[in-house]
Amino acid sequence: MRRIVDNDLLTLLIRLTVGITYIYASFYKVIEPGAFAKSIWFYHMVPGNLINLIALILPWLELVVGLALIVGLFYRGAVLWINLITVLFIIALSTAIVRGLNIDCGCFKVGKEATATAWDALIFDIGLLALTLQLWFSRSRKWMLAAK
Repeated sequence: MRRIVDNDLLTLLIRLTVGITYIYASFYKVIEPGAFAKSIWFYHMVPGNLINLIALILPWLELVVGLALIVGLFYRGAVLWINLITVLFIIALSTAIVRGLNIDCGCFKVGKEATATAWDALIFDIGLLALTLQLWFSRSRKWMLAAK
């Protein structure tokens, strides 16, 4: 099992997949923070005075950790942040489903064009968490800018 987890090529492919996913997810949120703030508000989990702050910070955090993961700079911190963000998304989606909220997740495209249901996003995020956990436990440091 350790040989699979530490596989250099597998770790690189997962780094690229997860990093590109987070960069892509940040794109529309960075461009349209107001629409993303609405998506956050629909969850009814964040105090109103923090929604705009989260809508401004979270997309940039997604972008930075996605880039750091791909290039391997501040790698352990990037993996930690990605795991924390993914768990946060899973919690938010799970509570929305349990409370019966019929909302779009706001994950990849905010606004009218968004189509992913909360269930679809939850399943996707659980799969993403499995990938990010592989990155957490892998000892592979090949093809990284800072191999520490």
